[in-house]
Amino acid sequence: MKKIIIITIIFICMVGCGIALFSQGRGSASDEISLKAEKTEAKIKINKDGKDIVSRFSVPDGFIRVEYDKDSFAEYLRHYPLKKIGSPVKLYDGRKKSNQVHVSVFDMPLLKEDLIQCADAVIKLRAEYLYAQKRYDEISFHITNGMEVPFSRYAKGERVIVKGNNTSWKSGYKEGYDRDVFESYLKFIYMYAGTYSLSVESQKAAIFKLEPGNFFIYGGSPGHVVLVLDVAENPVTKKKIMLLGQSYMPSQEFHVLKSFEDISPWYYVNDEPLFTPEWHFERGSLKKF
Repeated sequence: MKKIIIITIIFICMVGCGIALFSQGRGSASDEISLKAEKTEAKIKINKDGKDIVSRFSVPDGFIRVEYDKDSFAEYLRHYPLKKIGSPVKLYDGRKKSNQVHVSVFDMPLLKEDLIQCADAVIKLRAEYLYAQKRYDEISFHITNGMEVPFSRYAKGERVIVKGNNTSWKSGYKEGYDRDVFESYLKFIYMYAGTYSLSVESQKAAIFKLEPGNFFIYGGSPGHVVLVLDVAENPVTKKKIMLLGQSYMPSQEFHVLKSFEDISPWYYVNDEPLFTPEWHFERGSLKKF
């Protein structure tokens, strides 16, 4: 299990509420969703030779992909390499995930530890995008106790020291923007961040203005997050659809989700609760970095 810093009674209460809400959101309803997702699998439109989302998944009739800047996070996600079609989702220890609810798997390596779970995978994708563009000063995330941890301080040779519930900076470590420093930074974030911290530090997003890189999130313990990977729109009705991706617990490969819609794996964008194969999100759960 990941280490989680808990420093207030308020947060403990929030965690308890999260468990209760999660229980109400699962059970037979979740089982029914999974069955619907299985039944619509035959309707998935895919190009088996496609190497990324854009080349593998066509849009339903009447829809066109929304255009974004070529250097945007949206385009980064759309063109992230996918594993060969039919690849199973694997856990960090090499075992297959028991609940295979995906249509494709991101070619994004895991650590051999149970660290890169749902929020961590979203954080990793965002951080990797910024790192690839050398926007180092924008790489910054909060951990569960509220402390902000910018990558720029790691690059200056500083590291966060954790003693019980207390955190502090200490200098004297390796400096620079090299990959090993970046990986050390990310591993620390994986250990001490999660859905709660990601939910707190993110901003509300408007459902009908959503774009790839936004995410639906419930911050708790357990909590969950799914990432918007692609968006298409009907130019006449302005109706939008989206593709969603997730990691989960235990640490597992990031994957593009099936949906139980008649246009699976696409989801209709509606201002109402969102049902995915392994979680449902209440109305108003959409956020952005």
